[in-house]
Amino acid sequence: MSVKMSTSSPEAVKKLLENMQADLRSLSMECKKKFPPVKEWLVEMMLLTTNTIVHDEVLSKAIVLCFRLHFTKDNITNNTAAATVRQVVTVVFERMVAEDEKFKGLTEEPPAVQGNSNRRSVSTLRPSAKDAYMLFQDLCQLVNADAPYWLVGMTEMTRTFGLELLESVLNDFPEVFLQHQEFSFLLKERVCPLVIKLFSPNIKFRQGCGSSASSPAPVEKPYFPICMRLLRVVSVLIKHFYSLLVTECEIFLSLLVKFLDGEKPQWLRAVAVESVHRLCVQPHLLRSFCQSYDMKQHSTKVFRDIVNALGSFIQSLFILPSAGNTSSTSTPAGGSVSASQGSAQGGPGAAGAGGGLITQAAFEYRGTWIPLMNVSVQGSAKATYLEMLDKVEPPSIPEGYAMSVAFSALLDLVRGITSLIERELSKQEQEAAMREEAEPVSPPQRCFAVAHEVWEEMVNACWCGLLAALSLLLDASTDEAATENILKAELSMASLCGRLGLVTPRDAFITAICKASLPPHYALTILSSNTANLSNKAKNIQCMRTLLNLAHCHGGYLGTSWQLVLATLQHLVWILGLKPSVGGVLKPGRAVEGPSTVLTTAVMTDLPVISNILSRLFESSQYLDDVSLHHLINALCSLSMEAMEMAYGNNKEPSLFAVAKLLETGLVNMDRIEILWRPLTAHLLEVCQHPNARMREWGAEAITSLIKAGLSFKHDPPLSQNQRLQLLLLNPLKELSNVLHADIRQKQLECVLQILQNQGDTLGPGWPLVLGVIGAIRNDQGESLIRTAFQCLQLVVTDFLPTMPCMCLQIVVDVAGSFGLQNQELNISLTSIGLLWNISDYFFQRGEAITEELEREEAVLLRQAQDKGEPLHRPFHPAPPFDCLWLCLYAKLGELCVDPRPAVRKSAGQTMFSTIAAHGTLLQPPTWNIVVWKVLFHLLDCVRKSSTTADKEKIESGGGNILIHHSRDTAEKQWAETWVLTLAGVARIFNTRRYLLQQLGDFFKAWEVLLDHIQSAALSKNNEVSLAALKSFQEILQLVTPIKDTDKLDALAMDVPPVLMESLQVSGPGRPLVRSDSLAERLAQRYGAQPSLPPPGEELDDSALWWSAWNTWYRIGTECTRPPSGGTDKLVFVPSQPFLTALIQIFPALYQHIAGGFSMEDLKKLGVILHGAVSVPISSDSSPFILPSYTEAVLTSLQEAVLTALDVLQKAICVGSENLQVMYPAIFEQLLLFVEFSCKPPQYGKMETKHVANAKYNQAEWVALNYVPFAEQSLEVVVDLYHKTACHKAVINEKVLQNIIKTLRIPLGLKYACPAESTWKLAVSSLLKVLSIGLPVARQQASSGKFDTMWPELANAFEDFLFTKSTPPDNLSIQEFQRNEAVDVQVVQLISTEILPFANFIPKEFVGRIMSMLNKGSIHSQSSSFTEAEMDIRMREEFSKVCFETLLQFSFSNKVSTPQEGYISRMALSVLLQRAQDVLRRYVEDQRLSGRCPLPRQQVTEIIFVLKAISTLMDSLKKTQPENVDGNVWVQVIALYPTLVECITCSSPEVSSALKDALGPFKDFMQPPVSKVQNGES
Repeated sequence: MSVKMSTSSPEAVKKLLENMQADLRSLSMECKKKFPPVKEWLVEMMLLTTNTIVHDEVLSKAIVLCFRLHFTKDNITNNTAAATVRQVVTVVFERMVAEDEKFKGLTEEPPAVQGNSNRRSVSTLRPSAKDAYMLFQDLCQLVNADAPYWLVGMTEMTRTFGLELLESVLNDFPEVFLQHQEFSFLLKERVCPLVIKLFSPNIKFRQGCGSSASSPAPVEKPYFPICMRLLRVVSVLIKHFYSLLVTECEIFLSLLVKFLDGEKPQWLRAVAVESVHRLCVQPHLLRSFCQSYDMKQHSTKVFRDIVNALGSFIQSLFILPSAGNTSSTSTPAGGSVSASQGSAQGGPGAAGAGGGLITQAAFEYRGTWIPLMNVSVQGSAKATYLEMLDKVEPPSIPEGYAMSVAFSALLDLVRGITSLIERELSKQEQEAAMREEAEPVSPPQRCFAVAHEVWEEMVNACWCGLLAALSLLLDASTDEAATENILKAELSMASLCGRLGLVTPRDAFITAICKASLPPHYALTILSSNTANLSNKAKNIQCMRTLLNLAHCHGGYLGTSWQLVLATLQHLVWILGLKPSVGGVLKPGRAVEGPSTVLTTAVMTDLPVISNILSRLFESSQYLDDVSLHHLINALCSLSMEAMEMAYGNNKEPSLFAVAKLLETGLVNMDRIEILWRPLTAHLLEVCQHPNARMREWGAEAITSLIKAGLSFKHDPPLSQNQRLQLLLLNPLKELSNVLHADIRQKQLECVLQILQNQGDTLGPGWPLVLGVIGAIRNDQGESLIRTAFQCLQLVVTDFLPTMPCMCLQIVVDVAGSFGLQNQELNISLTSIGLLWNISDYFFQRGEAITEELEREEAVLLRQAQDKGEPLHRPFHPAPPFDCLWLCLYAKLGELCVDPRPAVRKSAGQTMFSTIAAHGTLLQPPTWNIVVWKVLFHLLDCVRKSSTTADKEKIESGGGNILIHHSRDTAEKQWAETWVLTLAGVARIFNTRRYLLQQLGDFFKAWEVLLDHIQSAALSKNNEVSLAALKSFQEILQLVTPIKDTDKLDALAMDVPPVLMESLQVSGPGRPLVRSDSLAERLAQRYGAQPSLPPPGEELDDSALWWSAWNTWYRIGTECTRPPSGGTDKLVFVPSQPFLTALIQIFPALYQHIAGGFSMEDLKKLGVILHGAVSVPISSDSSPFILPSYTEAVLTSLQEAVLTALDVLQKAICVGSENLQVMYPAIFEQLLLFVEFSCKPPQYGKMETKHVANAKYNQAEWVALNYVPFAEQSLEVVVDLYHKTACHKAVINEKVLQNIIKTLRIPLGLKYACPAESTWKLAVSSLLKVLSIGLPVARQQASSGKFDTMWPELANAFEDFLFTKSTPPDNLSIQEFQRNEAVDVQVVQLISTEILPFANFIPKEFVGRIMSMLNKGSIHSQSSSFTEAEMDIRMREEFSKVCFETLLQFSFSNKVSTPQEGYISRMALSVLLQRAQDVLRRYVEDQRLSGRCPLPRQQVTEIIFVLKAISTLMDSLKKTQPENVDGNVWVQVIALYPTLVECITCSSPEVSSALKDALGPFKDFMQPPVSKVQNGES
């Protein structure tokens, strides 16, 4: 029946209604007859649903009608009516909503009615609203069992139905209650008290207190249908009207929480938990609870209580077995929804609790096993028992249902809260970012702070309960999906707390995950391998993945919790046996032995995945912000500290996790390495010092990898422009040098090598650091380290010198020097000296560039120093910087020159002097001052000191199998070599750089110091040193005085003669033309040091230098030739021959320079030294090398040198001035001393020397030299010199001739007794030569009396020689004897030619002695030693004859010009005749006595000689003028005649023959004389 309204006028409507009512009544009557209840209901439905006209009483009657139909006995009517009632109630409210819509915005809402007492008429409401109000008010009344106001005629009503209607209205039309105050009022005043009142039985009830379940006593005992509906109403109230009913909701929620108590019936707890679940899926609601209750001061903490109650509920399920619900474990609840759901999951109904097969999702905790059901889809609370509106009896709850709902509630709660807060947080962050863009400096919004407070309160309120519940569930979970959900919840809570900065809850959640990640009892390492444990393993892995996920995705919020996370990961790594590999990545290594690693295959397959995630985790650290990154680093550091603590004192494998991960984190954050570099490396440096080798090794690996990566990373700006960063990166490398462990230093140096190879060209300001590392070597570090470091240095020197700042060159020199000084590896020391040479070469080649750069640097440093008001600290400061570089090099080489190892010293010395020689010209003149004093002399001092204190112990071998030569087998001898090298080097520099050095102010002082060094070396007791010292002495003396000519200057000068220099001026003012653009010259110009030329005509005066040298020479000579004062001690030091030779050889060179001032005094000094030098003996073991064999007449080189020295002198005197000539006698004196050596070898102190022929070479004896050749040579020199100088005044005055004769008298007198036969022969010939020159001079000077003393000396000499006391040796041959006699004859001939003819100029005594000598010679005495055969020869007949003839010659000389001469003749003649008379008489007598026997041979010879002499005399008398013959002579001659006649009886034919010759001449005297002399007249 469809009624269509065609008009809208009120009249029409009224009319229509009246018609309709009439129709309905008639219809109703019909219906009552046929289908009484149904028809009415239908009609009523039609009326109410199709028009809005039915109001007030009409409406209320219609509704009452429906209610009454509902409570009929007929089931169908009943149900239909119930539906109709619901429909009607809905329609009433729908009409009201439509009415509100219609009037929306047209009229102002009436003000709220105050004190609404008349509940029946609500005047302010519109018609439909009024109906709805009345209806709702009566429903409340009815449920409360009160009489209705509007629905008059209601007889009965059930509470369950009433509650359902109330619920549906509240649920479907919340806006009605929210928009109209009247309705709100109803809610507050009616609904809430009603609900609270109806709840009371549930509150008071405790399970087990009441009577049996069957007696329905709604007041005392909870009644399921009511209770369940009440909870539904409460849910709706809270959901929709929370804002109106804050206080009431607090009560409801508190009640709800109480219903979860363990003492309440199971069904009550189940519906309560479903209600709670409904709340949990509404996070906004939960937030409101938190704001309204938990954040108010004196309010109940409702939100916290809800969460805690849920937690307690879950715990209670594990603790209490399902009380009163045991049946449900074995039989499914028939037909119930829950059972079907349970079995769908394979629930307990199917499997049974004790089945032991863990196929179903379930929780198991301490023996309590609770299955898990799929109760609702995530995020929606689909209740089961709250929907059971048809049940009157409480249903049986299947096991696990409550747990499953609570579990879902928990998860939904977490999910809701976290997503809500995170959404709002993100939104806030975006807004903040946008605002910042708009206005960068704006205060943070107040609303944000409030929101934060709420969120924090929410988290603070719920985290404890959540954590407790989730941890328990996680522990109990046996299902992977459930575990995953729990972990997800914990993770999201941890992350949320992190974001909100709530440290304690964050740490708590993370700790829970961490604990779950490790096997139970992990710390005790007790693992039983039952099945439960294996599932645990899988669960641990699952937890671990969550943990990794947490760290990976939410690392930024972890902060200090990183510590927990990392500690856990470390344990995991330990359990899984992962080992660090390159770059800190962990790879599965060999499993560590021990119970903690019973790994299942399932886990093994996960290993690569986990290690991969681990790696990715640290890679993702690059996305963390700086603060989070610092947290991560700090956590790793403290973890590592713990690992270090653990690793002390035991040899177990340490945990390297933290170190490896520090490395990995550093590597992935290279772009912002600056912020984490210091903490990172500071810790790794500590690790490097750990006693555990493995730990250390990884510390070093990490730090070196980071440095290498840092240097090769492409930073922005690049390192070349960011010096600070570069130095920061390199600094830890330097710090590693302080670590004492060799393995660490090895790593460090390998790292340096790689850095050099890869980044060497770009190190720039990092060089000092790198060089410092290379140079930080110590002798206790072992060879391999030093070798590696040295490789680095070699690489630097060969490849990188040009690329480094010049300021670093000095460091390179120092480092190379330190390698030279290390004592572990000799070859490295030697090679490093080679490197220093290479470095010097580099300095030389790049001199100009280096100079410029150094000067720029110097200027900067000077400015800085001045700003600070400090002086510039730099070694050798005043010198220019380039010179300082050289000085550092020289100083370093100088240090090496006094190294304990001889090879190093030698190499360093050679290098140093070569370098100075090669590159010394580059130094500025003032710098030479430093070189001389600070480098060279300092070195000489050190070497001298070391040499003099060196050990004399013998060194057996040179290390290894090297044998040492005997000349180097003590430290002293090795130092001697160094001393030699050093002294020679310095001397050479003084020689070659003399011109340069002389321009320095203190050259003379330096010269003195050098001479002092030469002297101390020359007087050292080491032959090698002393000899070398003299060589150096010679070297510095061979210098010529620097020439004045400007065209021969040192290398620094210009090669242009002064004349040209004027004309060759270049365009620049006053710049002279330079020969070649050499570096030295350019440097000289730079420092304005054009070499100063000495002014013309001014000789550089250096006589002082030479006199200083002479004094040194004299001191050396005096010291070394002074004989030892002691006795014949074997240990006495005697200078060697080569040394003395060299010493004497120096004199000639030296004399050239001092000749001008050389005085007698000096000559005497010289003589002392020469004499001393020649007197020194040699040791028998070296004699074969020095001495000629005794028979050879060869001079030793020393003797030659001595003679040369004197020769130089005499030549100088010869050409010198008159006043020099006074030195001749002194030279003669010296030479004559040497001549005496032929017969009297000199004594050296009190030392006993053996004759060379008797010396045994293998004994330590001293051997006197063979002085004969030397003496003879000296004699020849004397003769030669005398030849030249006989007439010199000094020679005459100083009686040189007399001295010569006196000296010669010694060998002449000894004759055959001389050590060498040649000596006396030479002496005679020399005497003859000297006399031939000297006698004429003597005669000239006769009047002056200067030669008076010479004549007796000469007479003695003649006599000693001609009538020697020594006998000829027995083995003398006849020929020799004859030759010797010939010498005697020569002497007599000299007398006859040079002396006797000039008798009148000669003292009478001398002539007398000569005559007596001739007389003695002419009548020779017998010698008994001759054999008969030799008699003739040995009698020296020739000699006697010559003597006699000389006598006669002078007797009858017709040149008797003076009475003196005549007197000599007369005397000689009378002596002779007297002698003849004696001989003849003795012969006659002997003849008579002997009778027949022949006389001895010698007597016969004598008589024959006399007879011959008489015949000679007779011949002479015949030839002589008679007046020349003295009368006495005639008397004596005639007196002979009778004696001759007596001899005629002799028997000897020889005598007879001689007698005949003698008697023959007498015939000329037989006639009388021709004229008579009378009175002297003829």
